[in-house]
Amino acid sequence: MHDIGFIRDLAIVMLVAGAATLIFHRLRQPALLGYILVGVLIGPHTPGPLVADPRTINDISNLGVVLLMFTLGLEFSVRKLRSVGAGVLVAAVAEVGLMLWFGYSLGEWLGWSRIDALFLAAMVALSSTMVASRMLAEGKLRHQPFARLVVGVLVAEDVMAVVLLTVLTAVALGGTVASDAISVVWHLGLFVVVGLILGLLLLPRLVDHVAGYGRDEVLLICVLGICFGACLLAASMGFSVALGAFLAGAVVAESRSSGRVVHLVEPLRDMFAALFFVAIGLKIDPAMLYHYIGPALIIAAVVVLGKTFAVSLGVFLTGHDARTSMRTGLSMAQIGEFSFVMATLGVSLGVVSDFIYPVAVAVSVLCMAMSPYLVRSADRIVDGMSRVVPRPMRSLARSYSEWLENLRPVDENAVIAAMFRRFLWHIGVNIALVVTLFVIGAYVNAHNWRFFSQFGIDRDTRHSVIWACALFLSLPMLIAVYRKSDALGMLLAELGIRERFAGQYTFAIRNVLARIIPLLTLVALALLVVALSSAILPPRGVALMLIVAGVLAALVLWRGLVRLHARLQAALKDTLSPDGPTALPSKSTEKQDGAGAS
Repeated sequence: MHDIGFIRDLAIVMLVAGAATLIFHRLRQPALLGYILVGVLIGPHTPGPLVADPRTINDISNLGVVLLMFTLGLEFSVRKLRSVGAGVLVAAVAEVGLMLWFGYSLGEWLGWSRIDALFLAAMVALSSTMVASRMLAEGKLRHQPFARLVVGVLVAEDVMAVVLLTVLTAVALGGTVASDAISVVWHLGLFVVVGLILGLLLLPRLVDHVAGYGRDEVLLICVLGICFGACLLAASMGFSVALGAFLAGAVVAESRSSGRVVHLVEPLRDMFAALFFVAIGLKIDPAMLYHYIGPALIIAAVVVLGKTFAVSLGVFLTGHDARTSMRTGLSMAQIGEFSFVMATLGVSLGVVSDFIYPVAVAVSVLCMAMSPYLVRSADRIVDGMSRVVPRPMRSLARSYSEWLENLRPVDENAVIAAMFRRFLWHIGVNIALVVTLFVIGAYVNAHNWRFFSQFGIDRDTRHSVIWACALFLSLPMLIAVYRKSDALGMLLAELGIRERFAGQYTFAIRNVLARIIPLLTLVALALLVVALSSAILPPRGVALMLIVAGVLAALVLWRGLVRLHARLQAALKDTLSPDGPTALPSKSTEKQDGAGAS
């Protein structure tokens, strides 16, 4: 009976969703708002409910969140994150930080518990990607300067959404015991980092291979299998299926066939977005919503005013004019799908109060209803504020924007800035890979000690074996860090030490500086590795022997390790390059690279 009932309830949900789409399109309101409202009308908390089975409601909600988060992950990619620019990233971080502070302070002011205030802060920190992007598309504003900034901030927020989901899951599962919370953070961080790194190296190539068959149904089933497989993996480790689905989408987005995948998944996205938002309405009790309408109105006002202020300020401080900054802020003055996912997480784990979910829905409905009017009235709002703001402040803002414009790198400075970014990017990626290897070693040690004990391997031997494996597997990345930091040191020495100041000592000082920078980088990396691998450090004497052996192996195998890293780097660049595949380095190129490194 449940199967038949599920089909009946699913049919009702899709029928009312279709009606809501037509009605709210005529009203020039977001269809997502209509989905929520019709969900309330047909839900179990209203007279004569059309959908009342709690199991069906949960099934529809879970199915909707999996596909919705997967498609949101598809719209995010590392390439997009790199293309948004450092200024937009800084603005997004500042905006989310301010909204977290506003939300937590507001929760405490309302007298809520700390965990409720923390979840409220996370819910109000992130804007709705679906609402903002659809408003830009429906208003034909995608090619406006502020629209590109909106998309950039949304991409950056997607990254922070993963961080917030991870932290909230850790807090919820860890409870009040500090050691338990640290353990959950450790496992979650390991799941996210290892999943992304291994996924980026393997899954995009698999997707491109399947896409090469030329059959859409094969490609669609393959990517959906990756999506649900990631959800199962996340659920088996005790984490949210939403996190697994989003990570799967982000990894698949790095394939060269991502555009084709998005085209195939778009109909599913629209269908499951409807399921997700209708399921949100099904869970709402209007009586409780009426009881907490006061806090909901206050929170909605904080979201609209706080996000407009935070986004506008961040965008303005990074070098954009006041009009563009304000239009960007007004376009992001709402919350949506990520807020519902976080509220659902807290309710499902039983760590937040029952009123959190209906309050989140009420705030989202109010903000969604206001968003179209705010975007359409953006120019009038900016013109009105320009008349209110005193002339000295307007002059100061204009002077600040012009000053930042003059500081932008051009010609030779632009080339040097690009070189700095490339060196720092390479160093950061290789350090992340080294850290990942040692973290994996610590995880293996913590969860497989019984396996080693079966072979009579004691604690010190186990630590020595795991640490040695992590060290020798890290050699290609360690050599790459040294080489890139050496090149960075030479560049900084050449630019920082001028002959007219140092005179005859110019070359000597440059040589010292160029040698100090890579050594300091390796020392900092060593301290980081020791801190992260403290749980698997072998005895001091064994550690020294392994370090000496690693240095000797690096010297003897230098050229081979350089070639190996060149192939790994080419594979990663092939995955992340926006221009498609790149050929693996030829042997002649590898020889030149190795010769230059030696």
